Amino acid sequence: MLFNSFDFFFFLPIVFILYWFVAYKSIKFQNIILLIASYVFYGWWDWRFLSLIALSTLIDYTAGLKIHESKDSSTKKKWLWLSIIFNLGMLGFFKYYNFFIDSWIDLCASLGYAVESSWTLQVILPVGISFYTFQTLSYSIDIYKGKLKPTSNFIAFATFVSFFPQLVAGPIERATNLIPQFLTTRKFTYKTFSYGIKLMIWGFFLKLVVADRAAIYVNAVYNNIDNHDGLSFIAATVLFAFQIYGDFAGYSLIAIGTSKLFGFDLMTNFKRPYFSASVSEFWTRWHISLSTWFRDYLYIPLGGNRVKKPRWLFNLFITFLISGLWHGANWTFVVWGGLNGVYLILEVLFLKKKRKGILNIGITFILINFAWIFFRANTINDAFFIIKRICTVPGRLYIGSGDDITASLYATLAIAILVVIETKKEFFNTAFSISNNKYESVRLFGYAVLIYMILYFGVFGKSQFIYFQF
Repeated sequence: MLFNSFDFFFFLPIVFILYWFVAYKSIKFQNIILLIASYVFYGWWDWRFLSLIALSTLIDYTAGLKIHESKDSSTKKKWLWLSIIFNLGMLGFFKYYNFFIDSWIDLCASLGYAVESSWTLQVILPVGISFYTFQTLSYSIDIYKGKLKPTSNFIAFATFVSFFPQLVAGPIERATNLIPQFLTTRKFTYKTFSYGIKLMIWGFFLKLVVADRAAIYVNAVYNNIDNHDGLSFIAATVLFAFQIYGDFAGYSLIAIGTSKLFGFDLMTNFKRPYFSASVSEFWTRWHISLSTWFRDYLYIPLGGNRVKKPRWLFNLFITFLISGLWHGANWTFVVWGGLNGVYLILEVLFLKKKRKGILNIGITFILINFAWIFFRANTINDAFFIIKRICTVPGRLYIGSGDDITASLYATLAIAILVVIETKKEFFNTAFSISNNKYESVRLFGYAVLIYMILYFGVFGKSQFIYFQF
């Protein structure tokens, strides 16, 4: 089920009413309602993959208890490895099996050896599998490291794994933050409800107005590269930067806002990343739940920066290379991740002092946009073709025709509103700040404008969120 669908707008009030007005006297019944709602939410897409979530829940729930109960370290490791192998094995099969098989076939073909393609399978990628496998995997690892005690409340744990607001695209929550919230009494307050609704409004604006309108121009250029020149690719890439930000930050805000309607607090996933003055700062502001996951469960276990400099640089590079692969089974994502790793290595070697400033923000934005070319391009060859065109054939700027021109104008207007609001929030923290009541009348007017733009410009139920493919 999509957040931006009419199904969701019928689904959410029903769950809300049952949760607060029917089961309000019992935490257990509230959790059961959320669990059922979460399975309905996910099963709406394809009910067959509910078995994967259920199996992941059973294995990690059992593994967590056994790791904690076991006195022998080897037994603890066996249960931990069961959790790791199952989660990464499931993720690897559904997401990467055909990718590695096809890559092997292509490699053999390039060396002059013909290999049958019968090894490939028709595998559907379950939505959100990259997110909930990482979430449950961190639960087992934290118990093994002694950072967390397992819960014996199966309903609470099952709801933690499948919690519908953040199930399919995050934020990737830690059990230390979310599970205790399923075990404590939640009370409805108008302040929290209002805050959640406002977050959702801003999220829908980012998705339906910023991202979806920008996508029309981006797709017209990137999906038809032979007919466009450098200026068009530059414009499309910059628009894609705002498209993916609006799409994913929008999803995160809707998820966080929806969670607040039920009395839950999820972690912040974006903090105005395009105001970063370095690439390393960018990754403390962009997809924070994933960045911190890789930091805690890959980068630090590899040694982090507590090792000699060559190994430190290797740890940085391999972490971002794997992060790129996590994003998708395509060499474009691997190159994108590796390129970000190279950026960070260069910062370690040459950027001695990190200073805030318009120039540094501009340079960082350009570097991030260059990397986005690989992220958005359909193939590696397309990415290099686009870069070559940008460098050698500036040509004319593609404006579009008919509805494409209108969509581009709407996207430009929406991005301008986004930049103004986030600039105020970043540097002045005034006017449209959600947490600042000083300008209540101005903010209410602002939200009214956003709602109007969502209803007027937005097209519901037509487009998925970009990160659903990951």
